[in-house]
Amino acid sequence: MQIISGIYKGKKLEGFNIDGTRPTMNRVKESLFAMIQNKIRNSVCLDLFAGSGSLGLEALSNGAKECYFIDNNIKVIKVLNNNLKGVEGNIIVKSDFKAFLKNIDKKFDIIFLDPPYKFNLISESLELIDKYDLLNDDGIIVCEYETEDIKTSLKVIKEKKYGSKIIKILKK
Repeated sequence: MQIISGIYKGKKLEGFNIDGTRPTMNRVKESLFAMIQNKIRNSVCLDLFAGSGSLGLEALSNGAKECYFIDNNIKVIKVLNNNLKGVEGNIIVKSDFKAFLKNIDKKFDIIFLDPPYKFNLISESLELIDKYDLLNDDGIIVCEYETEDIKTSLKVIKEKKYGSKIIKILKK
């Protein structure tokens, strides 16, 4: 697993074997970032279920100003610290996603939601993001999932299927 483009292209990432994590495949990540490339430069991002940090790190590699990496697994936090060594603009927070969303006083340009599939957390995350008004008016939310029935009032601007995985990009 590695960063596929930008200034950190080729950087190897740990974390593909941590229990409960499921890294985004390179071909899916490449397609996803092609879809959002015009939103990345100087953006403030949130990688809410960070895992290895692959999505947020790809955003930083392609010109995002900063990215918050949130996870509540101590093993993941250690991996994130290793993966983000030497990378500017990263903020790692060990927190439950609900507590983080409730307590952060910031708006984001890009929010990545790639939670463990079996828990169906995207709809709940979207509800909290809306409740606490955490998405900038021209911001986007990138969701990666398999079977979850997503409930939201946000507008779907792109949707693409990769085998059993679905990428959905939403905006206000």
